[in-house]
Amino acid sequence: MNLHEYQGKSILESYGVAIQRGVVVDNVEEAVAKAKELSASTGTEWFVVKAQIHAGGRGKGTVEETGSHGVVLAKGIDKVEETVKGILGGHLETAQTNGVGKKVNKVLIAEDVYYPGESEPSEFYMSVLLDRANERNAIIYSTEGGMDIEAVAENTPHLIFKEEIDPRVGLQGFQARKIAFNLGLSGQAFKEMTKFVFSLYAAYEGADSSMFEINPVLKTSDNKIIAVDAKVTLDDNALYRHKAYAAMRDKTEEDPMEVEADEAGLNYVNLDGNVGCMVNGAGLAMATMDIIKLSGGNPANFLDVGGTADAERVEKAFRLILQDKNVEAILVNIFGGIVRCDRVAQGIVDAYKNMGEIPVPIIVRLQGTNAVEAKALIDASGLNVHSAVLLQEAADLVKSVLS
Repeated sequence: MNLHEYQGKSILESYGVAIQRGVVVDNVEEAVAKAKELSASTGTEWFVVKAQIHAGGRGKGTVEETGSHGVVLAKGIDKVEETVKGILGGHLETAQTNGVGKKVNKVLIAEDVYYPGESEPSEFYMSVLLDRANERNAIIYSTEGGMDIEAVAENTPHLIFKEEIDPRVGLQGFQARKIAFNLGLSGQAFKEMTKFVFSLYAAYEGADSSMFEINPVLKTSDNKIIAVDAKVTLDDNALYRHKAYAAMRDKTEEDPMEVEADEAGLNYVNLDGNVGCMVNGAGLAMATMDIIKLSGGNPANFLDVGGTADAERVEKAFRLILQDKNVEAILVNIFGGIVRCDRVAQGIVDAYKNMGEIPVPIIVRLQGTNAVEAKALIDASGLNVHSAVLLQEAADLVKSVLS
């Protein structure tokens, strides 16, 4: 589950990570009042107004309706209202929104932390994530903060460092100090960075997250180390342990079809192909998408109906798939282990009749318990449903109906 910046920062702060302070607003009317409260509590005179969407590159992104960027510096309280108006309610398009602007429902008004002092501010990059290949958590960091980290990795890979954490002992003091040293810090900033690294790693582990990315981590002009941004992904499977975090879910930022599927208890991921998939089991779903590709089609979705493919569940799955206007055929590939194939077949027939005429051909491949009876049910239904026994046979049928 992805979080907004302000939500990620609230988790960081609860673990002792120093953050750029701010207030969230969802309407222009309260923006100035909240900015004044922020000024009174922090002493800031300039304000950074940040669009809150689940996408990176907001600073370079553009609001379609106004031409404003997604992150704008308001140089004074008198500029806050105008700046918020240019972002809030508009559609922000960034390099990560796939050419479609995402509506900005909230903005974060944050304090200016780039104030003058005894030294120049410095920006760093830091993230904590799981290195699956090595089965360890890893801290990725760089001196090139505030930039597109993918571009840094491609153009100057020697400026990206990695520290692996042994799960048996956790993050060690020498590792935190090594990170601070590689970032070129000394004195008070060095001490602040080691503390920052420990607190960040504690937040990553304590929140059961998949990723904490801070870009940039800022060394202020008075040698404080703070998180200016926060991109956080939590492990969905652990949310039952974190009710407060689960409540942070923003469904407006997610694909509506995927939200609908989740509420129906279906595992669904929308893709950009032309063949809908209905499968039970993630591994079988991946194999099904492969065979569709090999047959000349492209999968339109990943849909795992689970072990209870009854008529109601199958109907919900069909309705989801058919919301995608690019779907030209549907391949149902069910292995009858927990659920009997004849029951699935009857569910398909019943769902088809309940929905009326389905405008695209359906290929059904059922294997496992009572597969023969299931094929007989499909063949005798008189519906626009093609039955298959072998996976290759199903693929050939997909190719046939698409040609």
